[in-house]
Amino acid sequence: MPNTNEQTRLHFLSGSFEEKIRILKKTFQQSGDFEYRELMVNETKSALFFIKTRIDEGKLNDFIIGNLLGPPGKQNYTKSLSTLETGDLTLIVDSIIAGSIAFLDEKSSQIKLFAVGQPPLRSISEPSSESIIAGAHDGFVENLDTNIYLLRSHLNDRKLAIQYHKVGTKSETKVATVYISDIANQEKIDEVNKRISSIKVDTLLSPGAIVEAIEDDSYSIFPQIIDTERPDKVRSAILEGRIVVLMDGSPMAIILPITFFSFFQSPDDYNSRWIPATFIRILRYLACIIAVILPSFYIAVIGFHYEVVPDELAITMKNSIIGIPFPPLIEAMLMEITIELIREAGVRLPKPIGQTIGIVGGLVIGDAVVQAGLISNVLVIVVAVTAVASFVLPSFEMTATIRMLRFPLMFMASMFGFIGISFGLSIVLMNLCRLESLGVPYLSPVAPFNWQDLKDTVIRLPMWMYKNRPVYLNPQKKEQIENLRGWKNKDEK
Repeated sequence: MPNTNEQTRLHFLSGSFEEKIRILKKTFQQSGDFEYRELMVNETKSALFFIKTRIDEGKLNDFIIGNLLGPPGKQNYTKSLSTLETGDLTLIVDSIIAGSIAFLDEKSSQIKLFAVGQPPLRSISEPSSESIIAGAHDGFVENLDTNIYLLRSHLNDRKLAIQYHKVGTKSETKVATVYISDIANQEKIDEVNKRISSIKVDTLLSPGAIVEAIEDDSYSIFPQIIDTERPDKVRSAILEGRIVVLMDGSPMAIILPITFFSFFQSPDDYNSRWIPATFIRILRYLACIIAVILPSFYIAVIGFHYEVVPDELAITMKNSIIGIPFPPLIEAMLMEITIELIREAGVRLPKPIGQTIGIVGGLVIGDAVVQAGLISNVLVIVVAVTAVASFVLPSFEMTATIRMLRFPLMFMASMFGFIGISFGLSIVLMNLCRLESLGVPYLSPVAPFNWQDLKDTVIRLPMWMYKNRPVYLNPQKKEQIENLRGWKNKDEK
């Protein structure tokens, strides 16, 4: 026997004009912004149904005046609208919610749907968290269709594939997987679609929920997916053979699979010559090392290993800690937590105030604790250098991970010195070796080793050497550059 929804649908199809109006009004009885209007069009009873907050009032007026109530010779306004005629009650309700006008007249059993929705959109601008010096300065917004338009404007490829999913039984959030069909690995495409389709929730709140649902290991401190608001970064990832997930209502694009080295790459690396780009990239890795181990190194030196520093520096460090009431671990923990508080306060407050808090907090608090004899001046320098180094990384996800790694390493250094640091880093390295992102080893192409892919890891070699796509992605089409310097080959001949 048909269920209640099927009975309602069949009843709607066979019902009279008045019955259809009653069913639609009952369906939206709890929606205060739902409206319907009864009209006489060419001496025929008609009705319009729409949600006031989802439509463009100008289009509604043009639709009624310019088409329904206008003179017979006036241009048909509906020709410029997306039109659908259906008797499917579910489709009618979903379309009204999405921003369509439903038009019904007593002579027709079907309802016409006219797309007149006009959601308020934020203007396209550069993402504030991913600023670059050279290159494109546009960014994704909170509308999925606009984001796909931006992506297509960066990538005119007929093989660009877009697959839509609806996630959330209540919200029915539209999610799209984007890739190039003749480049991306088909097994990885199927795996991403399977993971997204298996998400069963009432409401999909943010891309973070998708990340936690589809990443390989949610218990690892290291992120296995990159998110970005930059269309040019997404374009580069798709052309390499990666898969991108976009969500309606969010400007963030999710890129997968990725490796550890992906978090140290920036669009600016490819907008400048390879020599300065390589220097900057090496600087990022150096900053990562400093941000992870410098506070724990200070604690180990103070507590166990004075002999590793020159005598003059050892004397300076000893003089700086005389009279300090706290052991090195507590001293470092207090300063690190204070820096994290200042950082978070600067992010949450309005920009003018946030900048003031950062400057005042760093200068006043740092000077005050040294003058009060609570913290050594050498530690203030160590913490300041560590904080600056953590800002060098272009990826916020990896920056957050680096910030958290400092604390367990400081504990290990306070108990066992350099041995503790080595043990902690060994655990981190083991975790990195076992991680995967959509089946791709996290440390590729270093482990497993592939020398061909090393050209875009710690260093960035010239673009004309990037003849093949990364091997670890196993793309369908391996070659991406046939000949970037054809003029040189001709000259040599």
